[in-house]
Amino acid sequence: MATARTGSNLSQIAASLGVSAATVSNALSGKGRVSAELAEKIRATAAELGYTPSLTGRALRTGRTGVLGLVLPNIANPLFPQIAQAIEYAASNAGYGVLIADSRGDVTLQTDAINRLIERDVDGIVIIPRLGTRIADIGCPVAVIDSPSTPGNTVSADHWQGGQTVIEHLASLGHRKFLLIGNNPASNVQNDRIGGMKSRLPAGGHAEVFWIEKHEQTHGKGSLLGLKDYVENGFTAFATVSDLPALRALTELQRAGIGVPENVSVTGFDDLVWSSVVTPGLTTVRMDMAEIADIAIAALVRVIEADTASGLDIIRTVTGTVAAEGRSSVPMQLVVRQTSGPQPNAPIA
Repeated sequence: MATARTGSNLSQIAASLGVSAATVSNALSGKGRVSAELAEKIRATAAELGYTPSLTGRALRTGRTGVLGLVLPNIANPLFPQIAQAIEYAASNAGYGVLIADSRGDVTLQTDAINRLIERDVDGIVIIPRLGTRIADIGCPVAVIDSPSTPGNTVSADHWQGGQTVIEHLASLGHRKFLLIGNNPASNVQNDRIGGMKSRLPAGGHAEVFWIEKHEQTHGKGSLLGLKDYVENGFTAFATVSDLPALRALTELQRAGIGVPENVSVTGFDDLVWSSVVTPGLTTVRMDMAEIADIAIAALVRVIEADTASGLDIIRTVTGTVAAEGRSSVPMQLVVRQTSGPQPNAPIA
């Protein structure tokens, strides 16, 4: 038996069987007139020799490289590696590899990242946009994962519904004064989460919105958020737009001697990997990353392969195509842990 050698070419397979390289190519690609018996022999010999198909050759035959691009807004944020893993898994199941680029939260770098991926002949790109930017007409098929309110969005978590779920939970515990904490008011995702929260305020409920970036412009990066003052003014629920500011709020409250959840409740979003191991465990909202990735990749692949079946709507432009799905949002799930509890019966001394 021959020793398996990765990279064995068509000529080696052809020579070992006494057929032409064209016959081998047709058998492996399922094209041409090759008998079933000979095709089986060719496939068996290719496996024995450790034959690996040439991506360049496939690109020449099909016009596709079998590679997708993925542009992330900030790979240092622990959420985005989790999303990248889900995208890579879905792409692999669809027969595609993935190249990852990081825009580092900068619009110019986002454009540069997209252009670099296009220069590498990716078949399509999945983009999670930088805050507040709109993606369209980039020159190749694209799927956008942002928020249902984002123009041109392909699929995303239902951030509005997620926000509603948080307030419904806190209201059921008796809370009536809520501080809704966001990072950046330019973010469609954060605005949708806060919008959902505000839409579910209970009767007699009151909410204020606090933007961390605006606060830090005046008080300096990393400065205290002044949450103790809010507690003294009767706020008992602190609902944040992601787990990172939730951890910041939790830490500040605990250092001020304010018990969580004995005196106030804190909630996050995204269920990051450490949310279950901090003390107390963080009540948060989880997105179904696997479902979102599957939908995004399926929509993108159908654009690439020019298949308009299954209800896909393709928005055709002069320079590219944007994939849009009939199901544009995936429900989020509340994960109740220890940072949310009943509203205290008495104010803090």
